[in-house]
Amino acid sequence: MRSAYDVILKPVITEKSMDLTADKKYTFKVAVDADKTAVKNAVEEIFDVTVARVNIMNVNGKLKRMGRTVGRTAAYKKAIVTLTEDSKEIEFFSSL
Repeated sequence: MRSAYDVILKPVITEKSMDLTADKKYTFKVAVDADKTAVKNAVEEIFDVTVARVNIMNVNGKLKRMGRTVGRTAAYKKAIVTLTEDSKEIEFFSSL
């Protein structure tokens, strides 16, 4: 059995994701094999909030060059979690 901390890896802190927090939308980097139900259950368990919906997207790795050597950064999965109107906010994002 996977714990909630195995599904939610870390928050995504960017300018765009911080603008979405005003609409109670929070962005997380999640496990590659996680689905919407697993992400919803993990966020509700960790932060004690009520999730309205979850959007998930696969982010492909970018090509990077070091001289003539070409490599690729790691691909990952990102989830945007929308909370219900009566749910409390996630305090981690409000302190940034």
